[in-house]
Amino acid sequence: MTLAGHVRTLGRGPGRSRSLTLAEAEDAMTQMLTGDAAPEAVGALLMLLRMKGETPPEIAGFARAAQAAMAPWPRADLDWPCYAAGRTRGLPWFLLSARLVAQAGHRVLLHGWNGSDRAIRDGVDLLGIPVVTSAGAANAALRDHGIAYAPLEDLHPALFDLLSLRAVLGLRSCVNTVCRMLNPARAGASVQGVFHPGYRPLQAEAGRHLGLTGLSVLKGGGGEFERHPGKPVTVFGLRGGIPWQTDCPARSDEAGRLSDFAPPAQALLDLWEHDDGADFARDLVLGTAELALDTLGAGGDAARLWSDRHHRPTAA
Repeated sequence: MTLAGHVRTLGRGPGRSRSLTLAEAEDAMTQMLTGDAAPEAVGALLMLLRMKGETPPEIAGFARAAQAAMAPWPRADLDWPCYAAGRTRGLPWFLLSARLVAQAGHRVLLHGWNGSDRAIRDGVDLLGIPVVTSAGAANAALRDHGIAYAPLEDLHPALFDLLSLRAVLGLRSCVNTVCRMLNPARAGASVQGVFHPGYRPLQAEAGRHLGLTGLSVLKGGGGEFERHPGKPVTVFGLRGGIPWQTDCPARSDEAGRLSDFAPPAQALLDLWEHDDGADFARDLVLGTAELALDTLGAGGDAARLWSDRHHRPTAA
């Protein structure tokens, strides 16, 4: 079916239109990624989905096609997408959580794009997390350091072009969610943050369609996978491939927005290297790491891992 045919399926009008099946969504995304589809049809399809609201099979089909369009990447244990805009968050403390998980022996691949916000890219550089732009570089980084960050514009240029249509269309599209579900390293487990709570069950069910065994989706700081220590949080996802949901209590009495706690970026390195920082930041890092470890089915005492972080080898 042509992309126009998929547009027709979505846009026939009340009583006649319907959502795409997983296979139809996979076909539509494959056509959009080749660059052969008419740009008018691409825009129409994305905006019809925006108005209708995406379904889990649609997101899973889009993500499956996007992943299939990539060259194979080395396997990781944990997929960690980073695609929030960052307007309502402070420093990317979750990067320390990801390093802690990697030092516990799990291979972690971060990937993302955050628009004009440089906080995450700068944090990656500051903390010495390898930035990789090819499968070979990712393999070396995961082998030697247990962790790597892949910029979307290098990881998947065609998907990045679709994501960048936001500037043309004036609205977010389902491509933002597809990027979170991309899982380029074919990890069995993934941790995902959202800004709008309604996306938690959507992404959890899409993950089931994609065959993930472990998945945690939460409303995190500015939309990233980051657990606020002073607030209870509801987490949706999968455990053993089965739908799962839990309510996590607050870890501390400190409330407020993450953006209210915004020291200089050097605070990230100070906390990691010297344990020099506020209890709020440390609690955030440990709570986020514990949930990531639980997603992996690994468990573990994040406080003990934190105490031992300078004495543990990276993943092999």
